Amino acid sequence: MSKQSTTTKPEKHPVDQVPPLARLFPLGLQHVLAMYAGAVAVPLIVGGALDYSPEDLAFLISADLFVAGIATLIQTIGFWRFGVRLPMIQGVTFAAVGPMISIGLTYDITAVFGATIACGLFMVLLAPVFSSLLRFFPPIVTGTVILIIGLSLMRVAAGWITHNEESARPVDVAFAFGTLLLIVLIERFAPLALARVSVLLGLVIGTAAAIPFGLVDWTGVGDAAWFAFITPFHFGLPTFPPAAIISMLIVGLVIMTETTGDMIAIGEIVERPVQKRQLADGLRADGLSTLLGGIFNTFPYTAFAQNVGLVSLTRVKSRYVVTVAGGILVLLGLIPKVGAIVEGVPTAVLGGAGIALFGMVAASGVRSLSKVHFNNSNVLVVAISVGVALLPTVAPGIYEEFPDWFQLIFDSGISAGAICAILLNLLLNGEQMRAERAGDAQLSSHDAVRGPAAAVLTHPDATGTGLIATVRLPRGEAERVTETVVEPVDADDEPAPER
Repeated sequence: MSKQSTTTKPEKHPVDQVPPLARLFPLGLQHVLAMYAGAVAVPLIVGGALDYSPEDLAFLISADLFVAGIATLIQTIGFWRFGVRLPMIQGVTFAAVGPMISIGLTYDITAVFGATIACGLFMVLLAPVFSSLLRFFPPIVTGTVILIIGLSLMRVAAGWITHNEESARPVDVAFAFGTLLLIVLIERFAPLALARVSVLLGLVIGTAAAIPFGLVDWTGVGDAAWFAFITPFHFGLPTFPPAAIISMLIVGLVIMTETTGDMIAIGEIVERPVQKRQLADGLRADGLSTLLGGIFNTFPYTAFAQNVGLVSLTRVKSRYVVTVAGGILVLLGLIPKVGAIVEGVPTAVLGGAGIALFGMVAASGVRSLSKVHFNNSNVLVVAISVGVALLPTVAPGIYEEFPDWFQLIFDSGISAGAICAILLNLLLNGEQMRAERAGDAQLSSHDAVRGPAAAVLTHPDATGTGLIATVRLPRGEAERVTETVVEPVDADDEPAPER
């Protein structure tokens, strides 16, 4: 009697499962709403600093949304060695804002796009070997850089309120702080689903309240088309000044560090740990998206950590939910009226939301630094880096007598602060000191625009993936390598216990 063998098809991992259509679109839209305010902030900041017309600002916003959607599709669907294939949404990073404004003011927007293309190519080439460079970006460096980003951007929020004048009108201050109060009240009293999009709701309600006061200018919305393609090199062919490229390459290293933390965090949340090769695929996709950003008139891209937290909250692990979110972003980018509506939001309302938005970036840096052992050396690393970074903010003309290449790098507090943090950490935290603290848990950085942190323990010299913390055991026991997970938490929650 012969045995009949039966084979069953293995069940797909939850990451690769497609939810029913009735759930797929609402869940994808939720991801778009969670990241939208942060996504449109960067083109508004850069375009406003370069004194662009409302039509050009609207185009920058459309281009940003369009490429953010493509970048998200690359990460979630993937092809060949590009894409981490996890539920991770992409958006323009705030780390590039300061350098891009400096480049744009020194040269023009075509130099920004040229430096962005160079940065993207650099990230693609560096992706396979980046894990060996993580030791140059411990929490003391990444936390300091994120703190500097938030503090440097606060000048932008103030400029929105004052219309870049020396003082603000009382009505603008009222709407700015009214919007800020709305965000706080939504965070405190609204259901959790609405609290997740508090900044976006603050912008919407603040704009609606400003209409009777004549502060909303939507005259360009009627002229904007319902559908238009994003044309490559809309502002002219890119240029490649060496100083601009160097400045943006520093940003590229920061982006790769941020994305590494987010990818490891999302891998743990969906129970598909990220291996070295998968990490390289994700970083390579970031580089490709950044390169496409330079071609399609926008900026460098990275993972948005607030959406990492949203996956943790909803426990929906399917990457196709975020794929739908990417499709929605592409469609929004192809509808110029959307960009025109965003461009018409009163700058005072933007300023109020910006205080919260940029303050949360700074707070995310503080949260990363809270995991650092603050001896005298580390205090100096943070103190000097922040001090050097804020010099151009408090005294904009401080480097006017220096060559253009020097101004381009050091007039951006973010570039100057990052260079200082890296060099000071190497100088003050030598090999012997790092060896003494080899067992300390190190919290990775993240590009948290608001909300949850992509909290992950990393150690580049550990075995396995090369991204697992080495934990020091009590005296008398040998060291062991253990995998530790810290789940993303909300800003107002206690950190999740280590498992």
